[in-house]
Amino acid sequence: MKTLLTALFLTLAALGTPVQAQESDNTAEAIFAGGCFWCMEPPFDELEGVKETIAGFSGGHVASPSYEQVVSGGTGHRESMKVIYDPEVIGYEKLLEVFWRNIDPLDEGGQFCDRGDHYRAGVFAMNDRQMELALASRKAINESGRFDQTVETEILEAENFYRAEEYHQDYYKKNPIRYRLYSHGCGRYSRLEELWGE
Repeated sequence: MKTLLTALFLTLAALGTPVQAQESDNTAEAIFAGGCFWCMEPPFDELEGVKETIAGFSGGHVASPSYEQVVSGGTGHRESMKVIYDPEVIGYEKLLEVFWRNIDPLDEGGQFCDRGDHYRAGVFAMNDRQMELALASRKAINESGRFDQTVETEILEAENFYRAEEYHQDYYKKNPIRYRLYSHGCGRYSRLEELWGE
């Protein structure tokens, strides 16, 4: 039965239907927008307790958008990453920490060299507890004195999440050279080091 449900879930996702929350006793989900979703997969994939990451689109008003529709503008979506994790192994707080350390929280017009609303960073909270923790984490950064500016990253209630086309999934694994050229050329790592000192 589990195999059948998994196959059905993957089939529906591939057809562009919204990927609904799959939380259970040993599985939870989180959604983060951090600019190009290719670059947000690696930091989450390397965490113990993360079972899967899915590149997709959140926060928009057009059902089952294509990548071309989203990047053309007007759909309201942001490139996003759904993280499926075991909450007994890794907590949402740790996911938030990894999220913040992989974005420029001061940039409201996109991320790094990628500009436009669909590249804006954001946390899409999937329940009241995630919302509480996300707001608290942003407040802590603002009150830390680390930055002279206020954090611009929005904390929003999660809406439908749409899986991106298959060629976007695990892009950094499928196209390692192209990915490295893009991520370094975009200034992501130099800016992150400037912001976070790591």
